[in-house]
Amino acid sequence: MALQYLEFERPIAELEAKIEELSKLSETAGPGAFEAEIESLRARAQKMRRDAYAKLDAWQKTQVARHPDRPHFVDYVADLIDDFVELHGDRVFGDDQALIGGLGRFRGRPVVVMGHEKGRDTASRVKHNFGYARPEGYRKAVRLMELAERFGLPVLSFVDTAGAYPGIASEERGVAEAIARSTEKCLMLGTPNIAIITGEGGSGGAIAIAGANRVLILEHAIYSVIAPEGANSILWRGARSGADAARAMKISAQELLAMKIVDRIVPEPIGGAHADRAETMAMVAEALEQELAALDDLSADELRKRRAERFYAIGRSLQ
Repeated sequence: MALQYLEFERPIAELEAKIEELSKLSETAGPGAFEAEIESLRARAQKMRRDAYAKLDAWQKTQVARHPDRPHFVDYVADLIDDFVELHGDRVFGDDQALIGGLGRFRGRPVVVMGHEKGRDTASRVKHNFGYARPEGYRKAVRLMELAERFGLPVLSFVDTAGAYPGIASEERGVAEAIARSTEKCLMLGTPNIAIITGEGGSGGAIAIAGANRVLILEHAIYSVIAPEGANSILWRGARSGADAARAMKISAQELLAMKIVDRIVPEPIGGAHADRAETMAMVAEALEQELAALDDLSADELRKRRAERFYAIGRSLQ
């Protein structure tokens, strides 16, 4: 599969094209003909990638968070959750494949897991509605959390959506109420819940499953009340750019941690989560296990109390 380069990665793309060309020449010229030159160029490309990813601005991080090859919810389930059994439907209207969830085992421990799925190719993107959940998706989330509470299971939520689906059908079926009910259930849950922003966390569509005891975020993910392009349209009537809005909104993981909107940043491999899926999965799994262990001995009342204190505190230190 051909690598997909982002705009700021163009110099790296050009260098790696030269490496590929030189590698093909080496095959015809004989083994080891250009080995030293190729290794030197690979080291240079790796340094360029390391330097580029060490100083990404908010708009560049937005591009990385939306990278099409970035691990999706189905990838996290496949790599981290054993014996996964998907549960379908909200028992009211239908099954929303933009928000998937079910039962499984995380490192041998029974859990309820749910998350947004955007899809990877045209067919799967249509099936999963590009990660834009409808009301039945959030009602399914409530159903899953009620199940978790009934059986004393922790909840793991993987957030990756630009927002809830804003279409007429979504409004007709009560998307605002569904988001509110899901957010309420997160906050009032009597079992531990951990949310991790894996790509793009946008608006109420994200917070509906992210009202957790602990909110984690991958190093190059973003979390915001609206997409930068939407903010530009509303605030400046399109006179500026999404890049300007992203920088003004403070949506990067590092800025969110400083404001205590998120609790922990999970590092990504050099080049982003899509550059090394195995390493990404290992770091996410370790962070989730540590956070679950820290919540193990807390009662239902204590979990609710700490969750409330966490969210009430947001913004107060900035006044």
